[in-house]
Amino acid sequence: KPDKRGVITEGVKHSLNPFDEIAVEEAVRLKEKKLAAEIVAVSVGPQSCQETLRTALAMGADRAIHVDVDDKTYETLQPIHVSKILAKIATEEKIDLVIVGKQAIDDDANCTAQMTAALLGWPQATNASKVEPDGKGSVQVTREVDGGLETIKCKTPAVVSADLRLNEPRYATLPNIMKAKKKQIDKKKASDLGVDVGARIEIVSVEEPPKREAGAKVESVDDLLAKLKQLGRI
Repeated sequence: KPDKRGVITEGVKHSLNPFDEIAVEEAVRLKEKKLAAEIVAVSVGPQSCQETLRTALAMGADRAIHVDVDDKTYETLQPIHVSKILAKIATEEKIDLVIVGKQAIDDDANCTAQMTAALLGWPQATNASKVEPDGKGSVQVTREVDGGLETIKCKTPAVVSADLRLNEPRYATLPNIMKAKKKQIDKKKASDLGVDVGARIEIVSVEEPPKREAGAKVESVDDLLAKLKQLGRI
């Protein structure tokens, strides 16, 4: 933007965050296996959020909740705000399993699932690559960690965050896209849920990353060392 306070998004088509898309797909698969009764998709933000909710509905979600936040407030919306909203909705809707994407692809925060679980006092399983509810009040989750794979068992209700290898999201078919237009989207305000979404940060300046300098080829290790010394790297 000219005032360096953000990025121009007017006229840009918004899409569902890939990790959240995986979360929706996993919920749909659980319902197909008769391990879930109803799928409620939730998005927090301005009117454009309804586009992404329609995508979730076309993939197989039963209904959606849009927590409407105006554009100005949305600019400083933080994961803690979203976590408080999700926790409140999970309580009101008597949700058994909250599945979210492990992180957003704009700020890469990777903390909404963790904070939602903390606010609810529920078990959490993050970075899930496999989710297996047993239908008896527990869910077994295989999660990706630095050393490989870890398998944990949580009692439900619980919060799970989806990693890339959890599944391959389906493409919404044309008939399902048409059906999604008739599915219910409930609109709420954060204030309806008793959540304060007031700014906790101030955006001082948004800058483009510096342009990278062109690389250079060297003929030998000695040339490489000489070049690094010339650049002051060693």
